[in-house]
Amino acid sequence: MRPINEPEEQFEINILPMIDVIFSILAFFIISTLFLTRSQGLPVDLPSAQTSEPKQSVQMNITIEPDGQMYLDRKPIKLEQLKGALTEKIAPNSESVVIINADEKVEHGTVVKVMDRLRQVPGATMAIAAEQE
Repeated sequence: MRPINEPEEQFEINILPMIDVIFSILAFFIISTLFLTRSQGLPVDLPSAQTSEPKQSVQMNITIEPDGQMYLDRKPIKLEQLKGALTEKIAPNSESVVIINADEKVEHGTVVKVMDRLRQVPGATMAIAAEQE
């Protein structure tokens, strides 16, 4: 039996390890979201250029894979449908930037045909993606 005058043991919850775990999880999510911001086009091997500049106002991407398959904002599209699809998406008085992500193995004629279709769309500004050397 316990003596009556002996005080009860006080229990204490230590929250410092819990705070460490929460900050670790928070840091993981912050760092992992930084890598998700640049996934705009499909992955292709871009040619390099010394004068390439990053564009800030990206609205649409045209990706051309080495086999000639084209995508408009990650959706497959044919060359004949490109002008109509861009005309629907771009307002005539707006300054919309359309970036061409063409693999360096794509034939030059294919890229020129895409550029020709882009010039026919009112309000479309064209940019070609390249990696900086």
